[in-house]
Amino acid sequence: MEKLRRVLSGQDDEEQGLTAQVLDASSLSFNTRLKWFAICFVCGVFFSILGTGLLWLPGGIKLFAVFYTLGNLAALASTCFLMGPVKQLKKMFEATRLLATIVMLLCFIFTLCAALWWHKKGLAVLFCILQFLSMTCLSYIPYARDAVIKCCSSLLS
Repeated sequence: MEKLRRVLSGQDDEEQGLTAQVLDASSLSFNTRLKWFAICFVCGVFFSILGTGLLWLPGGIKLFAVFYTLGNLAALASTCFLMGPVKQLKKMFEATRLLATIVMLLCFIFTLCAALWWHKKGLAVLFCILQFLSMTCLSYIPYARDAVIKCCSSLLS
């Protein structure tokens, strides 16, 4: 009966795009979204603190880089539960946040490369700092992006 009602009202599933069908099938209740947000966020904070604690062990730079990056990825994934992954990606790649997103993704990769393959402790820590700055300052502080762009353009010229 529900199928007939949808067809008659013009809301047939076959007319929906694949993306709309996937989003309808994977919709979560607000309470479930809130619970998974909290779980991912707490895991992200835990991994970041654990990584920072492991930094002081001998040879802990590798564990620090891995756990700190996992912590930031978990914190980033936590907001996907609140707003949805498609909306999150659209917001991340808007013109105003594109620079911060690119810097953040590159820093994730370069942190792991510096710690695991290049064995450069200083670079790994620098990229972790840049991860933090790109996730916070470049994305949310007004005029921070403009200041970074002006600074980089003056350095390059």
